[in-house]
Amino acid sequence: MVYLLLTVAIAAEVLATSALPRTAGFTLVVPSVVVVGGYGFAAFLLAHVVKSMPVGIAYAIWAGVGTLTVVAVGATFLGQPISTWQVAGILLIVAGVVLVNLGGQAH
Repeated sequence: MVYLLLTVAIAAEVLATSALPRTAGFTLVVPSVVVVGGYGFAAFLLAHVVKSMPVGIAYAIWAGVGTLTVVAVGATFLGQPISTWQVAGILLIVAGVVLVNLGGQAH
């Protein structure tokens, strides 16, 4: 159940982040509500996740999966190119998330 909550939290954060360019500096109401609501809902869910999971593990997964997904959304739907350096950086982020998770299990 905790991983489902974390997945929904990440999805809400990705939705909010992806909507940021549409806010026009928070001058457009609907996209601004989506951004604020998405971040708020994501934080609410993350607060519940960390009751059952170490915050370092939860945040590593949150940041890694969120970053990877936002880059994919940007490339797929927002026309943002991905360079070789960015791919390398994403791979390093994924490796970091794996290492943080492995380190959290080694007791």
